[in-house]
Amino acid sequence: MTGPAPSLARRACALGALLALAAAIVVAVLAAVRNPGQLVLAVVLLVIATIAAWAALVRHGIARIVLAVVAVLALAAVALLPDLRTFVVLPLVLGLMVLAALAARVAIGHDLARRARADRVGPARHGVLLMNPRSGGGKVAQFDLEREARERGVTPVVLRRGDDLRALAEEAAKHADVLGMAGGDGSQALVADVARRHGLPYVCVPAGTRNHFALDLGLDRDNVTAALDAYGEAAEHRIDLALIGDRVFVNNASLGVYATVVQSPGYRDAKVSTVAGQLPQLLGPESEHFDLQYRVPGDDDRPPADIVLVSNGAYRLDRLSGFGSRERLDSGSLGIVTVSVDRARDLPALVTAELTGQLARYPGYRAWQAEEFVVTSGQSLVDIGVDGEALQLEPPLRFRTLPGALRVRVPLDAPGVAPAAATPQGMGEAVRVLLRVLAGRPAR
Repeated sequence: MTGPAPSLARRACALGALLALAAAIVVAVLAAVRNPGQLVLAVVLLVIATIAAWAALVRHGIARIVLAVVAVLALAAVALLPDLRTFVVLPLVLGLMVLAALAARVAIGHDLARRARADRVGPARHGVLLMNPRSGGGKVAQFDLEREARERGVTPVVLRRGDDLRALAEEAAKHADVLGMAGGDGSQALVADVARRHGLPYVCVPAGTRNHFALDLGLDRDNVTAALDAYGEAAEHRIDLALIGDRVFVNNASLGVYATVVQSPGYRDAKVSTVAGQLPQLLGPESEHFDLQYRVPGDDDRPPADIVLVSNGAYRLDRLSGFGSRERLDSGSLGIVTVSVDRARDLPALVTAELTGQLARYPGYRAWQAEEFVVTSGQSLVDIGVDGEALQLEPPLRFRTLPGALRVRVPLDAPGVAPAAATPQGMGEAVRVLLRVLAGRPAR
C-alpha cells in the first residue's frame, strides 16, 4: 500500500459507482432483449442525426440545408418511435453513467495523482502582484483582489489601458522576492517569463476566463482569492515552460483549423456563427489542407495536418472541443498532437471519436512527446493561437521546452492535482481502481 486506506465514505462511493455502472449495463441489455429492433433503430437514427449535423457544418448552400433537414428528421423519428421505453432508455443509461462518474470521482479522490516534489517555504517579504482588471470579465474587481492583496502585505500593481505589462513586470522584479499575476493565461505566461529571467518564485492567481494554467497547477479556479495565500507559507516546486521562438507559453500553441477560426474578427462576439461560417472553407469537400510541414519521429509518412497542437507538457485529449488537462508540468518535454481529416470520408469517424471521447482512436490522430519541434510552411505568415491569443508568425516555427525553468508557489491547502492526474484512463482501469477502493486499499 502506498497511502492510507480509503475512508468508509469513499468505499461507499466506490460501491455506488460500480452499482450505477452495472445498472446502466443491465438497463441497456434488457432494452435490447425486449425490443432489439427499436433500440438499434433509435441508436442508428441518433448517429445519423449527429453525422448529418456535423456534415452540414462543412457544406455550403443546398447541401447544408438538406443535411440539416436530415438531422432534424432523424431526431424527430426517434421521438416518434411507438415504444416509449426505447426513447426513455437512452437518457436513463446516460444518467446512470453520470452518477457512476460522480461517485467514482469521490471514491478515487487524488490517490492516482503523482505528487510533484515540493519544498515548504516561508512567507514572501516583498511580494508583488500584477493585475489585469479587464481579464475574466472583471474578476479583479469582483473579488476585490487589490484590497485582499494589501491585507496580506502584497503590493498590487494594476494594469491600466496603454500600460506595457512586461515593462511593469520587469520594474516590479527589481524589488520583489515573489512575483505574481492575476489575469488570463497569456498574461500569466508573460509575467512567468519575467520571474524566470530574474530567478524569482511565481504565484498564479486565476483571474482570467478559463485559467487552464491554474487548473493544471492544482489550484481551485473558483476560489480566486485563495490563490493569494501562496504569498504566505506555501509549497514551492519547479515546472517547465515552453518557447515558440523567444516567446514563452504556459499552456499550448495551436495551428490549423482552430488558429484560423480565432483570427476571424467576429469570433469573440459570435463564436458559434463564426465557426459555422468558417468550417466549409476549412474542412469541406472542396477545401485544401493546411500548409503545415513537420517531422514525426521514426515515421516518414507525414499526412498534412488540419490541427497541430504543441503544449507545455502532454495533454490528455479525449475530445477536440476541449484541450483537456495535463498530468504533470515537469516532464521536461513538449506534448505534440496532430489531427488530419480526409474531408468527407473521415468525417463520420471523427464525429464518432469526438462524441465518445475516444479521439486517440481516430485514424488521423497522432501524439508524441519531444524536447523540440519545428513546423515549416510555404506561407509568409502562419496563423497560430498561443495561450488563447491569436497571432501571425513567420515560419519556420521553432518550439522547445525549458525543463524546470520556473519556481511556482501554491497555497498549502490547494487541491494540488490536475484532473488528468487524478482520473483513470479508460473504463477498464476505472473499474480496477474502484474495486481496490471498495476492498479498502488505496487506488494507486
